[in-house]
Amino acid sequence: MLQAVMVEAGKIEFGQVEKPKPEDHEVLIKIKRIGICGSDIHVFHGLHPYTNYPVVQGHEVSGEIAETGTLTRRFSIGDRVTFMPQVTCGKCYPCQHGMYHICDSLKVMGFQTGGAAQEYFVVPENMVLKLPDTLSLEEGAMIEPVSVAVHALGRGGDVHGEKILILGAGPIGNLVGQVAKGLGADAVMITDLSDFRLDMARQCGIDFAINPEKGDLEAKVLNNFGPDRADMILECVGVESAISQAVSLARKGTTIVVVGVFGKKPVIDLGLVQDRELSLVGTLMYQKKDYVKAIELAGSDKLMLKNLITNTFSFSAYMDAYHYIEKKKDRAMKVMITLD
Repeated sequence: MLQAVMVEAGKIEFGQVEKPKPEDHEVLIKIKRIGICGSDIHVFHGLHPYTNYPVVQGHEVSGEIAETGTLTRRFSIGDRVTFMPQVTCGKCYPCQHGMYHICDSLKVMGFQTGGAAQEYFVVPENMVLKLPDTLSLEEGAMIEPVSVAVHALGRGGDVHGEKILILGAGPIGNLVGQVAKGLGADAVMITDLSDFRLDMARQCGIDFAINPEKGDLEAKVLNNFGPDRADMILECVGVESAISQAVSLARKGTTIVVVGVFGKKPVIDLGLVQDRELSLVGTLMYQKKDYVKAIELAGSDKLMLKNLITNTFSFSAYMDAYHYIEKKKDRAMKVMITLD
């Protein structure tokens, strides 16, 4: 079978390798779609702190069951599926206390262990989830980032009837906004410096899309949310200016969920955090319940996932996909690799 290997930063090589064979409790997936995310781009640029080369990427994936292990019972040949790309130890404190998604020895397929950028991929049966017929393969490959959004919002509490402020309208910020709406948020506001991303947010049903460089953001918050401001704020950028803005905009007692990945350590006003009794909450990945909810939301037409797909490339044009993302920058929301 054909496999794509990032042998070093900025260089992908294709090679023929032996088709894997599933063990008793595993399934063999024929890979159909692979989404490229921001973390993949960090690897491409040699900037991901926890990935070594060579590495086979691919963690936002959908496909079909091609073969099942002798003891698998949940799947049949031809089932359309996605999977959770986590590899955990099952023994550490987080794993033993229901927090396996932050396992002390966590590895993520496509980063610290092999991913699915190949024609066939073996996954443990318990990490695989069936896709409903209402979802396309492209939407199925986006369940992973949707699950990131579901988990992030869950870290902040119940959003039903709440007013949600999101800083950053990239793919994850957009999905956080869509999921918040799907979970019954009363109103969602999203901010970004890119008018393209803001327009995309509006197309995806987000109530208010604001460019903070084109007006007083605090005034916009008050105008759209009222004097009580936002019930929850989610930082989805990963830069100091955004998290500082979140702290300054928060009303007393607000929860701020840190979703963005920070490459540089930020300086924030902890005096305000203390004085206003703000809750700064981190979020990393997801659990199976988040995947289940993500599939439920996507399968019931509560999300507009196809809107985010800005281009597709064949498997053989993997490198072209990265160059397209570099060229388009903020206009490349979700780029998809196809293996048909």
